[in-house]
Amino acid sequence: MTVKNILITGSSRGLGKELAEHFLHQGYNVYGCSRSNGKIEHNNYHHFELDVSSATQVTEFFFILRKKIKHLDAVINNAGIASMNAFALTPPETFKKIFDINVQGTFLFCQKALGLLKRAKNPRIINTTTVAVPLQLEGESIYAASKSAVEMLTQIIAKEYGGFGITCNAIGPSPIETNLIKGVPKDKIAKIIEQQSIKKMATPADVINLVSFFLKPESSMISGQIIYLGGISK
Repeated sequence: MTVKNILITGSSRGLGKELAEHFLHQGYNVYGCSRSNGKIEHNNYHHFELDVSSATQVTEFFFILRKKIKHLDAVINNAGIASMNAFALTPPETFKKIFDINVQGTFLFCQKALGLLKRAKNPRIINTTTVAVPLQLEGESIYAASKSAVEMLTQIIAKEYGGFGITCNAIGPSPIETNLIKGVPKDKIAKIIEQQSIKKMATPADVINLVSFFLKPESSMISGQIIYLGGISK
């Protein structure tokens, strides 16, 4: 039986680390990357330190990856950053950093992975968005705008590469206890949860469940979909 290869960005901590550990337990070879050291010790885990927004570093990474593996079953673009700022007070540097990592990072990994994905039996791309998009959250204009761009990339990639059997979908988690929301005031989190149909915080297991669904061979007809957790719709 052919061992499955999965690539997860932002795998050094939080949700990315949880995803990596889950798929290692499922028998996958996991290729993780982040700007910091990998904290997972497993024979089938391979960590690379790089900046996902750097075209040069991402190109070099895929050059190395293509020497190690012949196909890639899935790419999970989990790496991302957020910043809470009123629109009028958002520094240009913050705008650039958020778009570089959230949008350009997703773009680069989707594009560079296509050759390896085409060689897989059931190739999958899974991107990460946020409930800040449909909820149009105040104070998160740039973060939400970056994830809106990710959603559009997702849907157009799904159209352009469906003929190769590649599905491309996006998951928008409701608030999860990770570093991404560490600086968000508790009352703001409570307000978001109040707008959900299911009024509780999500867990990594909720995201893993949806990722696993997208990865199933039986999910080959599901592509270009944006699914938000918590019963939120756009």
